[in-house]
Amino acid sequence: MKYCFGVDIGGTTVKLGLFTTEGEIVDKWEIKTRTENQGEAVLPDIAAALNEKLEEKQIPKDEVEGIGVGVPAPVDSEGVVQNTANLGWGYKEVKREMEELSGMKAEIGNDANVAALGEAWKGAAAGSDNVIMVTLGTGVGGGIIVDGKIVAGTHGAGGEIGHVLVVRGEAEKCNCGNHGCLEQYASATGIVRVAGRMLAASEEDSTLRGLQNITAKDVLDAFKEGDALAVRTMEYVGDLLGGALAGFAAVVDPEAIVIGGGVSKAGQPLIDCIQKYYMKYAFPSCKDAKFALATLGNDAGIYGAAKLML
Repeated sequence: MKYCFGVDIGGTTVKLGLFTTEGEIVDKWEIKTRTENQGEAVLPDIAAALNEKLEEKQIPKDEVEGIGVGVPAPVDSEGVVQNTANLGWGYKEVKREMEELSGMKAEIGNDANVAALGEAWKGAAAGSDNVIMVTLGTGVGGGIIVDGKIVAGTHGAGGEIGHVLVVRGEAEKCNCGNHGCLEQYASATGIVRVAGRMLAASEEDSTLRGLQNITAKDVLDAFKEGDALAVRTMEYVGDLLGGALAGFAAVVDPEAIVIGGGVSKAGQPLIDCIQKYYMKYAFPSCKDAKFALATLGNDAGIYGAAKLML
């Protein structure tokens, strides 16, 4: 039996999975991400955890193909990261360090791209070679799979769906420094911002008006209840997101478009809202792309990391 590891590094926890090379999960667990001192402990902690797991399972190292790692930052083809805000790393040769620390071969990818690969391999888009995945969470992440491979690009910034320009003349700045990015409207924080602007611009009754600190869940719940202002908010978001996906589809011609992240918990009504505008804007040959909710949840990263290795 041959094995591989999938590792998904997040700002608070690192998720780890031991897989067979067929993609069966043998074990999964988490460790804390220790980001202090420029995150110097992150990779040594991972290497130690993986080697302990091999001892526990009595698996010799020569039966392990290697380690796939998803990192919350752009990663170049050499496995080098220039900067990761939430891990405290500056320039870091992640692939080289991981291989030296663990004594195993390693492959490194961007976390959103890796999650997309996971969904394309064992999740919502299983069996599809051309996939667009968008994750709607605190930010908007994305991953694009063409011919079964991640589109990473020159700087590892391929598939940065959240930072495509969708609104011109936006005064507020995106976290990336630009203005009018998709992330500013379609992320959880973006949905709250759009709802706030709609509330301020009208007098109409809405269940959202009485709430102290509105969350994206509040807006989505009100949207599903048919609250007129929440419906207008989500129609606006769906228009921007559906239009952006139609633009990417003209490049990728995907079999499947997968929606994941915390916001996707709103389920089918959200998909319907996005798909309606996608159909309005998409190139005719791309209109039959299948829309699906991500199915691997928090495990997409470890599955995709394992697949990246394989």
